[in-house]
Amino acid sequence: MTTSSSERGVSLGMPELPAPAYPDDVRARLEADAREIVARYPDSRSALLPLLHLVQSEEGHVTRTGMRFCADVLGLTTAEVTAVATFYTMYRRHESGDYQVGVCTNTLCAVMGGDAIFEALQEYLGVGNGETTGDGKITLEHIECNAACDFAPVVMVNWEFFDNQTVQSAKRLVDDLRGGATVSPTRGAPLCTFKDTARILAGFPDERPGAVEASGSAGPASLVGLRLARGEAAPARVVHPRDEPEDARPTDTVTEEGEG
Repeated sequence: MTTSSSERGVSLGMPELPAPAYPDDVRARLEADAREIVARYPDSRSALLPLLHLVQSEEGHVTRTGMRFCADVLGLTTAEVTAVATFYTMYRRHESGDYQVGVCTNTLCAVMGGDAIFEALQEYLGVGNGETTGDGKITLEHIECNAACDFAPVVMVNWEFFDNQTVQSAKRLVDDLRGGATVSPTRGAPLCTFKDTARILAGFPDERPGAVEASGSAGPASLVGLRLARGEAAPARVVHPRDEPEDARPTDTVTEEGEG
């Protein structure tokens, strides 16, 4: 005996309709920006990544309309655009908050407190991974390594660094973001909304006063390789070879700059 698709709970349904187009004024503005982006590349399809950031800056996530726009501009199929948009986690597929709060849960950050921070924020905000608070302010997610292990555990807000976090400081951070307080990253440019961040990642200048001049770098341990490449003297050893005799090891203290 066979059963119908409806009896099995399978909905065949109608094919999904084509994505709606942007309103004429929005499309005209995005097309002007898109021409500027595409002109930077010898092959137009190479502009797909920044174009996806551009449409993300319009609605806060990459919509079907945005992917259709990218396909039209670059002469690609929507399937080709979708394949890229769904591959990279930096492109959001659903509505998200003004602030993307990412807690690093990779190995070092995790053992230094990242797992505890992420768990505490989920409970504190009442959201799960990738979910947004009811006020539309914060989307919480766990993220992979931010190459900031010197400052573990690290939290990022719209890709700006907040170093050496604790459960308490992370809770204060999200409270300030939701309350509209001025929040300053540990390093780098001043904080802006996710839509503004997406436009900057599309390749348009950050015109906020002091944003370009803002600086910040990796910690001293991360910069050792760079210093060696520049021909600078190697720092004193911090971790000694296992086969070195115990009595041959120096007893002086090594500072952050590698000087005893």
